[in-house]
Amino acid sequence: MAGRSGIRGRILKFIALTADEIIVAVVLLAVLPAVGIDVPLPITGLILGVLLIKDILIAPYVLGGGLEKKPSTGAEALIGREARVIEDLTPRGIVKLDGELWRAECVNGIAKAGERVRVVEVEGTKLTVERPAR
Repeated sequence: MAGRSGIRGRILKFIALTADEIIVAVVLLAVLPAVGIDVPLPITGLILGVLLIKDILIAPYVLGGGLEKKPSTGAEALIGREARVIEDLTPRGIVKLDGELWRAECVNGIAKAGERVRVVEVEGTKLTVERPAR
């Protein structure tokens, strides 16, 4: 089911991405001629070509999930990362993540020094962590 919603989302993004070409084509090829304004075909082709090139350049970012990608910096980037327990989490203690010490609270039991825990939330300078399922 998740696969279908992902495909549906990409199709909707593609339609949104190409909406400007569709609207401009309708205006240039149907609306303007209906009111007596004829735009030469080479001009119409040039305008639509520029719009298509723009879409080709940004499509990989939009359709490739650029807007939904996980942050690579900031507090949100820490979620899901593993830290090593330095001071027993009973449930509060100290963990080390990327060489930095953090106050932490374990939400699912006690974690002993040396164990690995996973970051589930960041609140200021405190990490909320959980022990991995075994």
